[in-house]
Amino acid sequence: MGKFLLGLLVGVVVTIVGGFIVMFAIGRLFATNQPTVAANSVLVLSLSGEVPESAPVELPIPFFETQSTPTVRDVWTSLRHAATDNRVKAVLIQPRELATGWGKLQEIRQELLTFKKSGKPLYAFLQGPGSREYYLATAADKVFLSPDDMLDVKGFRLEEMYFKNTLDKIGVGVQVDHIGRYKDAGDIFTKTGMSPETRDVLNHVLDQLYNEFCSTVGQSRHKSADDMRQLLDMGPFMAGQAKATGLVDELGYEDQVYADLKKKTGGEVNRTSIKRYYRAVPGSGDRIALLVGEGEIIRGGPDDSSGTQTAISSGAFSKTIQQVRKDGSIKGVIVRIDSPGGDAVASDDILHELKLLSAVKPVIISMSDVAASGGYFISMTGDSIVSYPDTITGSIGVLYVRPNFHSLYDKLGISQDMLTRGKLADMDSLYQPLSDAAKQKLHDSIETTYHSFVSKVAAARKKAYDQIEPLAQGRVWMGAQAKDNGLVDQLGGLDQAISLVRSRAKLSATGDTNLVLYPPRKTIFELLAGSSAESGLESYARSKLKTAIPGLPGPALVKGGIMKIMPFQLSIH
Repeated sequence: MGKFLLGLLVGVVVTIVGGFIVMFAIGRLFATNQPTVAANSVLVLSLSGEVPESAPVELPIPFFETQSTPTVRDVWTSLRHAATDNRVKAVLIQPRELATGWGKLQEIRQELLTFKKSGKPLYAFLQGPGSREYYLATAADKVFLSPDDMLDVKGFRLEEMYFKNTLDKIGVGVQVDHIGRYKDAGDIFTKTGMSPETRDVLNHVLDQLYNEFCSTVGQSRHKSADDMRQLLDMGPFMAGQAKATGLVDELGYEDQVYADLKKKTGGEVNRTSIKRYYRAVPGSGDRIALLVGEGEIIRGGPDDSSGTQTAISSGAFSKTIQQVRKDGSIKGVIVRIDSPGGDAVASDDILHELKLLSAVKPVIISMSDVAASGGYFISMTGDSIVSYPDTITGSIGVLYVRPNFHSLYDKLGISQDMLTRGKLADMDSLYQPLSDAAKQKLHDSIETTYHSFVSKVAAARKKAYDQIEPLAQGRVWMGAQAKDNGLVDQLGGLDQAISLVRSRAKLSATGDTNLVLYPPRKTIFELLAGSSAESGLESYARSKLKTAIPGLPGPALVKGGIMKIMPFQLSIH
């Protein structure tokens, strides 16, 4: 019986492993076949959830194709190609349940407006839309809404999560020290609500988003910003109200949208998804690297699988930078930053590698949703910086976070005894609070790190220390404010970055650009093959957890230590 059960278990394991191998082989086979695009196509831009900068891990299996998520680069490339592709007669945007930030939304909206210059129809079909979906849709020639639906636009709210009461209940204390009045990332562990400094900064953030939304959407809907503010106070709107107030053009179902497009284009139309189209048009022209740093910055070795989407592992990202530097086919580099920062030493390692890259290739920094604290620090190569008006940036400051589990151990009946040699040998122990001497030592450390941070920003921005320090203090700035304060050079997105890098590389201003994504898209099989199964699965699981619970502290804050990290994790609705 025992042999039978053992044989059965082995058979199950072999079957599962064999199944994965077969699926992988099938996936590789299909991956080599580039999809085709039918004539008279409507390019359907279905976007939901996050629109990532780096290519997410995916399963290379035909029936899992719908899980594939287009990146910002894929959207940019697809819309640029569709504008001159005779097979594409129109574009239909269908955004649903978007969770992406406002910097990326500004990028995608601008690309939709650029596509409109081709003269081809651009339609939007909304189902259950909120402010993000409506913001994108208003770039279209005609906005459709389902007849019994609701247009859920009613202004903006901003939420912060605080964990002090929870930590108190389980007996975990967190000791925090920081340099900079506004550097209050540790507040989520030590307070139950916003500090006056946090409230001040976040009010400015909310004002920027609210005013930009009203002016941009108002212009597209032929209304003033004040008119839009008044309308938002009346929201949300049932479908009939949305049409009566001029917020949408037509009420209809999906088949009616396509019937309208058929009339507009003068014939039958075929639907082509963005997920299919960007594989069919991989890009052509001068090879410009789009080097993406996305997520919190953590320490790691060159083969650390964490360096994909959820976190920027210093070793893995440095390895990617070196690959770009040594690739002779790359004419220039756009460093695309979407990071709230993280570990101070890891940030410094990455900046060092980016400076080496900048010494041999033309480099431009392009900020996405967030490039704050360590995310801003790694942008300090001395090259030109482009951000969106709604990019969250700055936060030039340093903090130290250290948990203490003594009370938790007591509740669990755990005791810990300790022997030491050296005055500060117990400084890293999580069983007891920091001594006064240890606190002073750590404060001196973060003070030194802060001075180095401000000095490197001053050097990169070609300003004196005393000009940058008042703008530092850990304060977060929106891109529009950062431009006024000299912390970034231009407002804009990929188009501006491409124009600048082509100019620096002495390439034709009107030439085609092939944005080559680094790091490249990986399958889950490649992720597991390139690292231990445990670390690969951990990275994949972390990306899913981040999507499910966006308010949770990231890996850098949980780990603790000296950090350059944004002082809050924003949840804007």
